[in-house]
Amino acid sequence: MKIAIAGLGYVGLSNAILLARQHTVVAVDISTERVDALNAGRAPIVDALCQEYLASGTLWLRATTDATDAYHDADYVFIATPTNYDEATNAFDTSSIETVIAQVLAVNDSAIMVIKSTVPVGYTERVRAHFGCDRILFSPEFLREGRALEDNLYPSRIVVSEVSARGAALADLLRRAALIEDVPVLLTNPTEAEAIKLFANTYLASRVSLFNEADTLAMQLGLDAEEIIGGLCLDSRIGSGYNNPSFGYGGYCLPKDSKQLRANFADVPQALISATLASNDARKAAIVTAIADRAPQRLGIYRMVMKQGSDNFRASAMQDIVHLLSERGIDVVVHEPEWLTSDCMGHRLEADFETFASTCDMIVTNRMAAELQPYASKVFSRDIYCAD
Repeated sequence: MKIAIAGLGYVGLSNAILLARQHTVVAVDISTERVDALNAGRAPIVDALCQEYLASGTLWLRATTDATDAYHDADYVFIATPTNYDEATNAFDTSSIETVIAQVLAVNDSAIMVIKSTVPVGYTERVRAHFGCDRILFSPEFLREGRALEDNLYPSRIVVSEVSARGAALADLLRRAALIEDVPVLLTNPTEAEAIKLFANTYLASRVSLFNEADTLAMQLGLDAEEIIGGLCLDSRIGSGYNNPSFGYGGYCLPKDSKQLRANFADVPQALISATLASNDARKAAIVTAIADRAPQRLGIYRMVMKQGSDNFRASAMQDIVHLLSERGIDVVVHEPEWLTSDCMGHRLEADFETFASTCDMIVTNRMAAELQPYASKVFSRDIYCAD
């Protein structure tokens, strides 16, 4: 079977590797840099397991910038292109998905197109009607950045947006590619599948927000946050996942998916979704106040990425922290090896870690790292468990 993958981000790359263990896979991306990296056996993103599989030489996988080459004889086309949230329209920008669908329809009249990108509730039915094509399915991904392939190989569940033999065949394709048996499979309607994805990420955002609010209370009242959170997590109904305080949830998925779900509720009563978004803003403001109250003379920002083990800056909480500090007139120096421009949001970059750490009287980091330990006395972080 030949499978084409549109997009070489976390979702596309992890699905390409997952399926290329058993099938011929051709990945398409507009970036020649990503295509060249993949063809050279290098992961174009930071994911250790992806790199391990690529280096093994056991995959039936190649990449190209030629969409026609990839799509014309494919049995399936998995679409994993970006759907950034547009603040002006209060909706995802789905134009990249529609571009791929048009390209596939121009050269292939039988391929099943599987949308893996996150989309608004109701999108799949609308795009089917727009193109007059029922070969468009939606199958949400439930992946963690930096561990995307692991989450594909050991999936928590497989959801496919069609209750039919065709939907079952897609689910079976994904199930057979997994390394575990008895993966829960749900065949449902497109709109329900889309809602599952958005509600899942909004729930995770609300959970992160709750533990962050517990930590804000502890921080401001001089309480032991670890004792409070540890006591909460002893309840089996609560558990210990996603319980480590941070400067706010960030990254590519939780912020935009929560906003999209709120937009889908424009005419429906809701309170929790909006409160989750407001809570995240309040958390960042509380963190900035706590930093400013310490009146640092030379404030260092350690890492701008959304979490440890990532090279992704998109919507990272630390970017908002730096912006809010700037609004207060507080200048910072940034240590971020992955930031390749001459400065960072208008602030000076210090590439040498020892110079950075030794000359700052206060270092702010969302997550602790081993190299910060010798300077722990001047580090400000709300990281309790040293985990993302």
